[in-house]
Amino acid sequence: MTEIDPARAARHRDKMIARKAVQDAEVAEKTVEKGLLMVHTGPGKGKSTAAFGLALRMLGNGGRVGVVQFVKGAWSTGEQKALCDAFGDRIVWKTMGEGFTWDVQDLARDIAAAHKAWEAALAMMADPTISLVVLDELNIALRYDYLPLEEVVAALTGRRPELHVVVTGRNAKPLLTEVADLVTEMTLVKHHFKAGVKAQAGVEF
Repeated sequence: MTEIDPARAARHRDKMIARKAVQDAEVAEKTVEKGLLMVHTGPGKGKSTAAFGLALRMLGNGGRVGVVQFVKGAWSTGEQKALCDAFGDRIVWKTMGEGFTWDVQDLARDIAAAHKAWEAALAMMADPTISLVVLDELNIALRYDYLPLEEVVAALTGRRPELHVVVTGRNAKPLLTEVADLVTEMTLVKHHFKAGVKAQAGVEF
């Protein structure tokens, strides 16, 4: 290890003491506790993955989690198997899409599946034992107008005060991002798919 100059170390200590004082004061003034509406959107990879990370965090803190997957078909994924196997009835997972729109090629079926998934989402949001609801790819259903945007936003904003909800998918509607407490946009810089690398277990599913 490189030897550190004592004067540099002292300057660093003083700087970190000042930084800590600022951080502590900022944290102390935050007193509101409420259920959050979070949106993960953008063209980059990781929107659903981040949402399932939140699910794991909630489960680790003793909460109960509900997951509704819009659009995505009922194929097995690593996160579903791991979370459901490990946490049993503390997580309710419903994959209710019939596959991506280019696979189904049937507008009526897509719309019907989205409405069934939304009914499941409403039931989860009404369940007082659930602390976090993940609405995976809801943004896609809203983008293609499979669901009435205003009704969805009204239900999300009118949910139980303590309930956290995270919505994922590209092209989040402006009305949804306006009412959300947290919006994260995943930016695509580089993706291995463009280089001919196929979807792989443990990374994409």
